[in-house]
Amino acid sequence: MSRDAVFLDRDGTLIEEVHYLARPEQVKLIPGAADAVRRLNAAGVLVVVVTNQGGVARGYFPESRVTEVHEHLAALLAQQGARVDAFYYCPHHPTEGSEAYRVACDCRKPRPGMLLTAARDLDIELSRSWMIGDKPCDAGAGRAAGCRSLLVRTGHGADLPDAVPDLAAAIAVWEQQRAAPAV
Repeated sequence: MSRDAVFLDRDGTLIEEVHYLARPEQVKLIPGAADAVRRLNAAGVLVVVVTNQGGVARGYFPESRVTEVHEHLAALLAQQGARVDAFYYCPHHPTEGSEAYRVACDCRKPRPGMLLTAARDLDIELSRSWMIGDKPCDAGAGRAAGCRSLLVRTGHGADLPDAVPDLAAAIAVWEQQRAAPAV
């Protein structure tokens, strides 16, 4: 039986935006983010982080560093009773970086590749799932995958007119929509 998921962008949505975050010690949860993830966990939906990591393509940090950052993020969330069920990342860039990573791939948001792969891997029903991020490319990936999308004003989203203040507010919208009777 397929499951619902909430896909979360990482930088600027779940953790503070750091231009090309390259070290685990740079990870700082946005206030209220762990509580928001814990609410998703309690609701029984999968929490899946999907993040563009073009710094790998540009040679700013090795791909192994992305895994270290995700392990550290998972530990910070666990300290507050929250968990991410899976992490997916795109190390590519369409025009910059080393040849191995300089590709116009299907996984780089706004394309839906990471969400589609997660749906296959984790048996996710995309039409019942949501994508939450701080950039239009996040919403674009969600829409392209068939998810509902919502943007937050943290990170790069400060000037987005239809965005909600932060991840906690986005989860409140998700909770209201989920509880609303189908018409």
